[in-house]
Amino acid sequence: MSEAVAAIMFAAVILYAVFAGADFGSGTWDLVAGDARKGAATRRLIDRAIGPVWEAHHVWLIFILVFLWTGFPGPFGTIMRELAIPFWLVGLGIVLRGSGFAFRKYAPDIGWARVAGSTFALSSVVTPFFLGTIAGAIASGRVGTGAEGIIWLSPTSWIGGVLAVLTTTFLAGVFLAEEARRHGADDELRESLRKRAIVVGAVTGAVALAAVVPLQADAPTLADGLTGRGAPLIIASAFGGAMTLVLLQQGKLRSARVAAATAVAAVVAGWGFGQYPWVLVDAVTIEDGAANSTTLAGLLIASGVAAVIVIPALVLLYRLADSSQLGSSH
Repeated sequence: MSEAVAAIMFAAVILYAVFAGADFGSGTWDLVAGDARKGAATRRLIDRAIGPVWEAHHVWLIFILVFLWTGFPGPFGTIMRELAIPFWLVGLGIVLRGSGFAFRKYAPDIGWARVAGSTFALSSVVTPFFLGTIAGAIASGRVGTGAEGIIWLSPTSWIGGVLAVLTTTFLAGVFLAEEARRHGADDELRESLRKRAIVVGAVTGAVALAAVVPLQADAPTLADGLTGRGAPLIIASAFGGAMTLVLLQQGKLRSARVAAATAVAAVVAGWGFGQYPWVLVDAVTIEDGAANSTTLAGLLIASGVAAVIVIPALVLLYRLADSSQLGSSH
């Protein structure tokens, strides 16, 4: 049961990485869109794309935290104690990001709109970065092992943070290019997003490849897992990323969106398989850190109920948003 609960929890991690990743990355494109006049079309596209769904994505983060807290209480306490600062920064980033996104629509003048918009955009970069540093700290084997120093600023944490920002930016660029095509946006905007997404994708792939060397030195347990049981998924992710670039080059934006989401899901799944069987690498395994069997059984029942109630509702929401039946102001 402990492994079943861990698998369900990590499935939520993958879903959060894909859906919230595209959401967070849109803020990076907002940040580099230009001034109020030059960036107006890009920002209208972002509002239309994420307006109906941006708040819904946090359901996966809540699901992850509740499952971790309930199913693995010991590791949860260690993580929250040793990584309190980046978690606080993530929480602050989420709040500021949502506030900026909502309030810029109702700003009394252009000055306040710029303040709100900048808050949204900057928080969209900071939040995934610190989520990546948290993942990197756990994956490096520093959490729960008595490691010295600022464990969430280790080389693996920096790699995790930078890759999180690059990956979300790439994913959002692909999604926004397809969104521009579907809504008949200006050809210049669509082509700009498509071409820049190719560049970001190439940079992301290069950084991921270059990260292999420092990971072997700084996170040997994870590196062994990634080159072992996680290798097929890492290869699948690389193939998906390469296919995304090819499809973007050919202008097949709808297919590129599927390939990009698959690439991100595969690399996150590869991390999970690479880290298995550890909850806290080199410190606590899934079996050792799990709650009692009664609690685990309750979580499995709850996840079954959630699958019946929540997933169909989210599918309906995404279908309505995809068909433009939901306004961006809600």
